[in-house]
Amino acid sequence: MDLSTLIGRARNAFSINQILRNQLLWMMALRIVLYTLLLAISYFFRSAQYDVIVLPPNLLILLLLLVFLTTILSAFFLLIYDGNLRKFGFLQNLLDTFFVALLVFFSGSSRSIFTSVFFFPIVAGGLLLPRKGGLVAAASATLLYGTVLFLEAYGLYPEYLREYLWEASPNPMVIFNHFSVQGLTFFLAAILSALFGLRLQKTENALTDSIKNFDRLAILYKQIFDNISTGIITIDANTLITSANNAIEKITGLPPANLIGQKLQTAFPSFDLSGDNNRLTSDFLKNDGSRVRIGYSHINIQHSETERSSQEPPHKIITLKDISEIEKLERQLRQNEKLAAIGMMSASIAHDFRNPLTAISGSAQVLANEFSSGGSENYSNFQLTTIILRESSRLTETIGDFLRFSRPEIANCNWFSLRGCIEEVLQVCKADPAWPESAQIFCNFNRTVDIWADEKEMFTVFTHLILNGLAFCPPGKERITIQAREIKNKDFQEAIEISIEDNGPGIAENKREQIFEPFFTTRPEGTGLGLAIVKQTIIEHQGVIDVNCGENGGAIFTITLPCPNN
Repeated sequence: MDLSTLIGRARNAFSINQILRNQLLWMMALRIVLYTLLLAISYFFRSAQYDVIVLPPNLLILLLLLVFLTTILSAFFLLIYDGNLRKFGFLQNLLDTFFVALLVFFSGSSRSIFTSVFFFPIVAGGLLLPRKGGLVAAASATLLYGTVLFLEAYGLYPEYLREYLWEASPNPMVIFNHFSVQGLTFFLAAILSALFGLRLQKTENALTDSIKNFDRLAILYKQIFDNISTGIITIDANTLITSANNAIEKITGLPPANLIGQKLQTAFPSFDLSGDNNRLTSDFLKNDGSRVRIGYSHINIQHSETERSSQEPPHKIITLKDISEIEKLERQLRQNEKLAAIGMMSASIAHDFRNPLTAISGSAQVLANEFSSGGSENYSNFQLTTIILRESSRLTETIGDFLRFSRPEIANCNWFSLRGCIEEVLQVCKADPAWPESAQIFCNFNRTVDIWADEKEMFTVFTHLILNGLAFCPPGKERITIQAREIKNKDFQEAIEISIEDNGPGIAENKREQIFEPFFTTRPEGTGLGLAIVKQTIIEHQGVIDVNCGENGGAIFTITLPCPNN
């Protein structure tokens, strides 16, 4: 048996005990009310015109004091008692039958008008303690009533009753008749009250289970309603908002409590519920001035047949969701489809251009060699040939970028030295005549840092990032700082973080995502493929690349490459 079952049973036992405790307290309160009414009845029938036996004032007051004091003490004891409440209830029933027997004995025995008061503890016992409570009270009442009749038969009764009872027949059959009739009546009442008590108990148990199930379902539905990521609003026939979940605040910034009672058009003026319930969209302006794109839909709520047949506008449920990211993904998907087509076309064109370019470049190289030895008269021809070679080389590199982007290579990862790769990149870059002599590259990391990647592809990545950074550095003061360190990524996996920072003007925040898009460039001579290739390569390595503003105001590109688990 698990702990939750034990806790559930303990709670049920506590609930049943509390209910029984309350019922016993009510029974004792009714006891006081009953005997107070008996006092009033006795006082009313004291007139000589009524042939009714009543208690003398002193006995009546003593009996009432006994009942009141006993009841008060029992109530206080019940409030602090943690034992078996059923036993306590049986004792209270027996005590009630004893009080009734005293009342009957002192008010005329077999001629008492209060004999029917025996039914109070019998019925109460049957209802409060089904099966046994009423039967125990009936048996006690029968025995006590028999004792009263026995005392009456032998003349053992108060002196003031003598004038009423001296004519009473001491015939045993008459006494037995009184005893049997009342006893049978008591037990019949006990059986009926027990049946009603069992039905009442069964009904109470069923009602308690229903309430518990309803509470559990209400809590479950409330948790679902409050924690679901889709915003939900309900409105009545007058378009007043009747409920809203927590997701509404996450989407719109409006607290749900403030929405309840407002008109829908006041809170969401751009919503239109008159048309078909297709995919509806709307722009929503938040209180902070930001704008969010919302997709919403609505359905009618029909509570009953009467509402279905009425002409009143139906209640509605409105679901809404922030579709800004979805529309962004859709735009990216459409762009990727376009890029795929462009990539295929570019690959075909690049393949067709590469062979003619090779022939042009080779021919220009032969001419350049001839013109370089021809003296000053061929100097202009030599310069023109050099331009052909330079532009052919640039066009070849652009075609290479197109091919690399349209048909990315599969990364062949190995461990290699990051410092050695950076030094090779710088050696090749510095051999280019366009490399500025004033440029300074700072490698602020240990020579022992190795990375797990494709060295050839990372060579291209570092080349693009360094040349891209230099292009935006102030002329004559070019500074590139490269750092690397070991970290734990978001999956708590060991990784190498590499940052390349320049001292240029930085990148505007609204363009930090665009710069990685293909064919996006801010440089007149750029193709817009360099950073796109960089991001594509890093993603192939299961890594991440981000761009932010550095401490000195320039752009800082941060690459995170995971290390293998083994």
